[in-house]
Amino acid sequence: MRIGIIGSGVVGQTLGAKLAERSHDVVLGTRNPANTGEKRGYGASLGEWVKATGNRAKVGTFADAAAHGEVVINASKGDAAVAALELAGRDHLAGKILIDVGNPLDFSKGMPPTLTVCNTDSLGEQIQRVFPDVKVVKTLNTVNCDVMVDPGRVANGDHHLFVSGNDASAKQQVIAWLKDWFGWKEIIDLGDITTARGTEMVLPLWIRLMGALGTPFFNYKVVR
Repeated sequence: MRIGIIGSGVVGQTLGAKLAERSHDVVLGTRNPANTGEKRGYGASLGEWVKATGNRAKVGTFADAAAHGEVVINASKGDAAVAALELAGRDHLAGKILIDVGNPLDFSKGMPPTLTVCNTDSLGEQIQRVFPDVKVVKTLNTVNCDVMVDPGRVANGDHHLFVSGNDASAKQQVIAWLKDWFGWKEIIDLGDITTARGTEMVLPLWIRLMGALGTPFFNYKVVR
C-alpha cells in the first residue's frame, strides 16, 4: 500500500520504518528533504533513517508524501500540523483518510508541556475544519511511538487504543489497518471527531505517569 507520512521526527520515522518493514511503499514528508544529514529531534537523520529501512522507504516534501499516499498519516508537531498539511496540498489530501496521531503540546515553557487547545476544541477538530474534504481519524496519540508500532511491548498487547472521527467507514478501515499493520487487538471507537478532545487531554496525565513510572512503555486498559 502507498502511505504518505507528514512529519519526519521520531514518531514519523518510527511509523514509517515499521510500515516499510511490512512491505508498504512509504514516503516520509519533511520541510527540507535535501538536508539528509541533520538529526531530527529524537529521531535519526533522514539519511540514516532511509539506510535503516534498507532503502525501502523514501523521503520527499510534504506535498510528495501527500500525493504519494493512498492514505496519509499526520505525524507533525501539534502546533505546526495545520501549516504542514497546507504545504502538503489540499488537492493531494482531498477524499483521503488522514490518520492524525499528533498532540497539541506546547513546550515553549519547558517541561511538562501544556496543551495549546483543550476542553472545547482539539487538534483533530481543527484539522477536520480546515480540510473538510479529508476523512480525519484520530488515533495512536495516547501511546509512545514504539508502542504505536508494537503494542506487544506492554502486557502482551492487552490494553486499549482509541479512534475518533466523523466518517464511520473510515474509522472501521483504520481499525483494520491498525490490527494488520501493528498488531493492535483492543480498539475502542469513541465517536465523532469531537471525542478527540478526550484523548488529547489524556496527555498531561500520560506525561506525569511517564515521570512516575520512569518509562514510556505503558498504556491504559479499560476494565468494565
